[in-house]
Amino acid sequence: MTQAIRPRRALELSRRSFGVLAAASVLAACSRGPQTASPNAPLRVLAINHVWTQAISRYLPELEERIGRRVTMRMLTADQLTSSFNVKLNASATDIDVMTIRPLQDQMLFARNGWIADLTDRVEGDADYRWTDFQDAPRERSVTAGAAVSVPVVTERPALYYRKDLLEDFGGAPATLDDMLDIALELQRRTEGFFGFVGRGQRSGAVTQWSSFLYSFGGDFTVDGRSGIGSPEAVAAYQYYGRLLHDAGPPGATNMSLEQAMPIFAQGKAAMYVDADAIYSNFLDDSISTVTDTVGFAPFPAGQAGSVPHNIPSWSLAVNEFSLLRDDSWEFVRWASSPEMVARLQSEGIPGARQSVWDDPATLASFPADLAEAMRVNAANGVGHDRPEVMQVGRARDIVGRPLVSGIVGEDVASVAADADAEFNDFLVRDNRQQEF
Repeated sequence: MTQAIRPRRALELSRRSFGVLAAASVLAACSRGPQTASPNAPLRVLAINHVWTQAISRYLPELEERIGRRVTMRMLTADQLTSSFNVKLNASATDIDVMTIRPLQDQMLFARNGWIADLTDRVEGDADYRWTDFQDAPRERSVTAGAAVSVPVVTERPALYYRKDLLEDFGGAPATLDDMLDIALELQRRTEGFFGFVGRGQRSGAVTQWSSFLYSFGGDFTVDGRSGIGSPEAVAAYQYYGRLLHDAGPPGATNMSLEQAMPIFAQGKAAMYVDADAIYSNFLDDSISTVTDTVGFAPFPAGQAGSVPHNIPSWSLAVNEFSLLRDDSWEFVRWASSPEMVARLQSEGIPGARQSVWDDPATLASFPADLAEAMRVNAANGVGHDRPEVMQVGRARDIVGRPLVSGIVGEDVASVAADADAEFNDFLVRDNRQQEF
């Protein structure tokens, strides 16, 4: 009898022991505390492959000496960067410390998901850092839900690229949108393959450059939380841009983004072109441009509401919320966006976000003089977004771009804009629910 009972008791004791060990393991796991980085661990930067990143990488030994830690930088294309962020940040990965993000494309989603650190106390609490020295428009884009979660390092505005030799008889670059349309219509010889104007016309891809036309007509993507693309000002901007490309632009414009539009101007096949000022060097490169001696640069022309271009941070720095090197990560951001570094890089032709640097003529010497003046004027007049400020940016651009395409192909813009306006309002209701933090 006793021998028959012993195995059962042994099994019960075994089960109890296993339960105690399991509970102990859970308690041990919970008591380990936060992870810490090895003293020999490098500071890891995941960044866009961009002229800014390439330039800052040359100076990394300065930061390594300051923080006493090796810095590694991995550069990816925009698509590769997006894929990497989606995988790593969803997994709360700690092998990224600092990252370059697109504040108008990524920041709201990243902040909502808790992927990027709140830098408010650091940027505002460091008097030597001079947070208020950043231009208003880019600085405001660094804030989401009341928290500063990024720091702008590269800024961008539109530029009017034009042929000085062709516009000389018109008194130079047009100062108004009305003049630009008149000149484009007069100079176009579409049947001969020469165009008065070229610009982006692809449904989604054109929205960012069209934004400056929208603002200069007095409109915006949203007004008081509702769609603004059905307003009279927006409809007028759609109609204007549509006529510019329909009557004076190249065939197939609705399939053109930057990669297709830029070569048309670079090869001397258009009189005027509006696009990002960051691409100016393409027109000064003899290997790809035939207009190196004739290209001119001018501020964005004035519409009914004046000249109101965008002035945006195209790339910003953020700190991974899951980084084990948060203090050193901030030191990287602080160093890379300091007044001294911004001045150094802008002197090399990379436009920064600090007003003090733009006020220093020495930092603009690397740009053509007329481009530097155009950039300065556009920055002073600029709006800090070039697309709808929403969570689902891609879907919003697709909706907003529909009336733009209708104008280019000669359709009735007003009816398409009214339909898109209703669709965008429905979208904003859903998107606003997603934005709740």
